[in-house]
Amino acid sequence: MLDAAIELASVEGLGGLSLSQLAQRLPVTKSALFAHWASKEELQLATIEHAREQFANVVVRPALQSPRGVRRLFAVHESRLRFYADGVLPGGCFFANAQYEYDARTGPVRDRLAEVSAEWLATLERLAREAVQLGDLKPGTDPELVAFGVDAAGTAAVYRSRLHEPDRTYALSRAAVLRLLRPLLTDPTLLPEE
Repeated sequence: MLDAAIELASVEGLGGLSLSQLAQRLPVTKSALFAHWASKEELQLATIEHAREQFANVVVRPALQSPRGVRRLFAVHESRLRFYADGVLPGGCFFANAQYEYDARTGPVRDRLAEVSAEWLATLERLAREAVQLGDLKPGTDPELVAFGVDAAGTAAVYRSRLHEPDRTYALSRAAVLRLLRPLLTDPTLLPEE
């Protein structure tokens, strides 16, 4: 049910997600869905949690199999781009769409989206910090700035790929992250060429 909710929200928006819409997509009645979620907000929050777990399983965990340091940081970006390129969600990225939709609102849904976004940025920052500590990135490299740049390139890929040629967009996003990281490398062989 929550897989269908993520797919629906990736296209219709999290605000447009309702028990009625979900019931129409599934072979269940709206009243059967009330047994799981008593309100639209409960459904939205459950969908956020399920999307968070999906992203961790499909994007983050596979990339963590890469060697520690800058290669792992770059692997997370590559994994994210593959997630989008594979068309796992018909609307591209649940979180990019939901965060854009809710950034000017208030309430528990917006607050949870902000927390998940902060977790993602903290993950990227931790990976960048590890790369500095391992000596892959030059001393004095700002992990927060690196995390911001990697996230920005991934988010730009989400939006551009929906309106423009996707393969070219993903290639540009990949190149942008490589150009961000390459001048910071202590060993240029750690990352591929563009």
